[in-house]
Amino acid sequence: MTFQEIKLYQTGTFVVGNRLLDPQQRSVQARTGRSNSLTSGHRACQGCGEALGARYVLDAAMRATDGRLVAVNSTGCLEVFSTPYPESSWQLPWLHSLFGNGPAVASGVAAALRASGRDDIRVIGQAGDGGTVDIGFGTLSGMFERNDDVLFVCYDNEGYMNTGVQRSGATPPGAATNTTKVLGHHPGNAFGQGKSVPLIAMAHEIPYVATATVAELRDLEHKVEKAMTFRGARYLHVFVPCPLGWGAASADTIKLARLAKETGIFPVFEAEGGQVTEVSRIRRQVPVEDYLRPQRRYAHLFGDNPRPDVVARIQAGADRNIARFGLLPEGDA
Repeated sequence: MTFQEIKLYQTGTFVVGNRLLDPQQRSVQARTGRSNSLTSGHRACQGCGEALGARYVLDAAMRATDGRLVAVNSTGCLEVFSTPYPESSWQLPWLHSLFGNGPAVASGVAAALRASGRDDIRVIGQAGDGGTVDIGFGTLSGMFERNDDVLFVCYDNEGYMNTGVQRSGATPPGAATNTTKVLGHHPGNAFGQGKSVPLIAMAHEIPYVATATVAELRDLEHKVEKAMTFRGARYLHVFVPCPLGWGAASADTIKLARLAKETGIFPVFEAEGGQVTEVSRIRRQVPVEDYLRPQRRYAHLFGDNPRPDVVARIQAGADRNIARFGLLPEGDA
């Protein structure tokens, strides 16, 4: 009897990956042969954007490399919740580095493989924003300067969530953390601090830089697979909401990631050799207030003593991103 594929129309595990599409058009997560590189049993919080992002990134990278992949993971939430001794949720060669030397360790693994003549095995480095934007920043810049053959991924939840929700160099202005208290005339994190690592990566003119969010998972998979077509240093910055640190509902993770893009707070783009090549345009622009209100870390901007002046400054920052990257649909700019 001739084999006939059965189409499954029920809503279930594979619906997010477009199971109804032709098999070759389905996402990595919609394929029964996916690697499940970060498998069940980890201890991430409910609604953790980082766990979702890492699962998609690693499975896409495994598919792009035909399973020949080594992952290096800096200390942080992703490492802690996935490897409570003596257990591990990782289903690929995986190394744990210190908080600040993840890019250096990943570079060393790539150099060792090259010296062994194993150019077929690729390397991916992973860290949160603390291990990327702050503590690991120097070794990351060194990796970029040497153009080491590593894809480094930052899962940005905008704070040191694993150690108690402290401010990082990626914490946005106005946000409350345990080290940016809601006090004085300028409550929350100060304006004008922090840094944009995607822009810094572009300044190094490395082969490939991209940003993505967990609200557009097909886009995330595509960028990982595209990054693996390049040799040399590559950087991917993934926006991953944190329900615990942000004081948001677990069910709002995808909603907040989508709003971050649709407000212009988090521009989604690709760059090659230091030049922006593609941008993901805003489908329906919304005010930043729609993004801020569902998060307890911004509650002090509303409530009994609202701070419309701070909200206006955050809106101005989003508007600058929109103008800088050309994020509005053509004709609406």
